[in-house]
Amino acid sequence: MAYEAKTKETENSVIEFIEQVDNPKKREDAYQLLDIFAETTGFPAKMWGPSIIGFGSYHYKYASGHEGDAPLVGFSPRKAKISLYFAPGDEEARGALLQHFGKYTAGKGCVYINKVADVDVEVMKKLIARSVEFLQETYPKS
Repeated sequence: MAYEAKTKETENSVIEFIEQVDNPKKREDAYQLLDIFAETTGFPAKMWGPSIIGFGSYHYKYASGHEGDAPLVGFSPRKAKISLYFAPGDEEARGALLQHFGKYTAGKGCVYINKVADVDVEVMKKLIARSVEFLQETYPKS
């Protein structure tokens, strides 16, 4: 049985999704992130699954045969924290940028922040640009 990715691009409205964010400050941050990601990537915002706002896309295929599509970068204003989705890429360069990012916690592909005011937006733009560049080099359009 083929694996089906849960997170797919949808036709849902990004603005309607942001408007449903309960916390007014988190909603304001989501609009700020929308501008930062769109301006930095040059891609329009699209909903991916029910709660991820993604920019651009790429098609991946692993040696296992698993393949699918994913956004190049994105974010999700979740109840607890805001999730920022960046490709890990060059761990050393990413780590160097994150040293100057501000208050965050991180997972493999995610960086979690409480609010935009906690981080350096210029460093965020560099993380976004690096992620897009890395994924476009790793998974070129055929």
